[in-house]
Amino acid sequence: MKQTLVKNIGCLAGILPEGTERLCGKQMAILNTIENAWLLIEDGRIKDFGEAPFPCPQEVEASETTVIDAEGGTVMPSFCDSHTHIVYAGSREQEFVDKINGLSYAEIARRGGGILNSADRLHELSEDELYRQAMRRVNEIVSKGTGAVEIKSGYGLTTEDELKMLRVIRRIKETAPLEVRSTFLGAHAVGRAYAGRQKEYVDLVVEEMIPEVGCQGLADFVDVFCDEGFFTVEETSRILEAAAQWGMRPKIHGQELADSGGVEVAVRHNALSVDHLESMTERDIELFKTAQTMPTSLPGTSFFLNMPFALGRKMIDAGLPMAIASDYNPGSTPSGDMKFVVSLACIKMRLQPAEALNAATINSAAAMDVSRDFGSITRGKVANFFITEPIPSIDFIPYAYTSPIIRRVFLRGEEIV
Repeated sequence: MKQTLVKNIGCLAGILPEGTERLCGKQMAILNTIENAWLLIEDGRIKDFGEAPFPCPQEVEASETTVIDAEGGTVMPSFCDSHTHIVYAGSREQEFVDKINGLSYAEIARRGGGILNSADRLHELSEDELYRQAMRRVNEIVSKGTGAVEIKSGYGLTTEDELKMLRVIRRIKETAPLEVRSTFLGAHAVGRAYAGRQKEYVDLVVEEMIPEVGCQGLADFVDVFCDEGFFTVEETSRILEAAAQWGMRPKIHGQELADSGGVEVAVRHNALSVDHLESMTERDIELFKTAQTMPTSLPGTSFFLNMPFALGRKMIDAGLPMAIASDYNPGSTPSGDMKFVVSLACIKMRLQPAEALNAATINSAAAMDVSRDFGSITRGKVANFFITEPIPSIDFIPYAYTSPIIRRVFLRGEEIV
């Protein structure tokens, strides 16, 4: 039995009772805290916590318990980032310049850039180099407080290259200290070899890619870019039905570029989440009320592409849950900084700091089906947390939107940074 005691905690935040797997509506405005606290870790999980002093200091002194001094810092559960594309080859800063010069995301895609650009580069890259580049990004997000992450394929767009991406994600699962979930996104765009033959590409996804991914057990979830200029509602349904036979639950890219029916098809297929929602409607809010599907906003995408932000304030006021995630990728959001995502949710979507932090922890954990073990300070959950510099209040976290306040990071009870 290995124990660690964290003492001198200025504020222990994100506390939830056992069994809480998501927060909805007004619940999201409550961030439970204990001032002047301690936290006890046993074998990588949260054993207990409370207000100082620790009840049995003599037991700590007599045992081999490791003692960590938080020095008055705040302890928060690690961020959970439920939507990323961090396995990719190289960067796309030329498209950044194109956007500055007035081209839209859709225009860049029509010119053969965007996702297809990344697919071309990934095809040329070895699996080992792809893993090396991805692990650099993994280590980056860990240092910024992320303890659980979903990673998508979708820059392969051929069976061979999609499988290569998913093997890299599996390798990350096996070697990285944070929790990882994998998503098959073969329907991210139509591969170059199938230009003008979208139905045939969907046939490839359904009849060849999904069975191979399923046979090899490479994906937890399936995703489709169901949006204007990409895949239709009917094509999305066909892909989701095929993936369901292999136990892959949907996570949909929807309502980013237009009101394209992404929420409706996701709810119909019991999707775990619908992500983006920059073009969501009031009708979508009503649809979410009928389902357990998690609305997930990606504020960094709206910021980087200068697009509208999802209706976060309206969703919460309507009693819905909401998650936020980074969308870390080379084209539309080259950042995995969840602290900045929390700030954007407050500044641009008018979320209260507590709402944004809950959206980035317990609800984002729910959006990748790991909230039974991650996303809050709860007895029995995995001990993923970070310690900040001493800060005046929880509200300071989104307020100081570029300040590097995270001082120490712990995953599964072990110090990582």
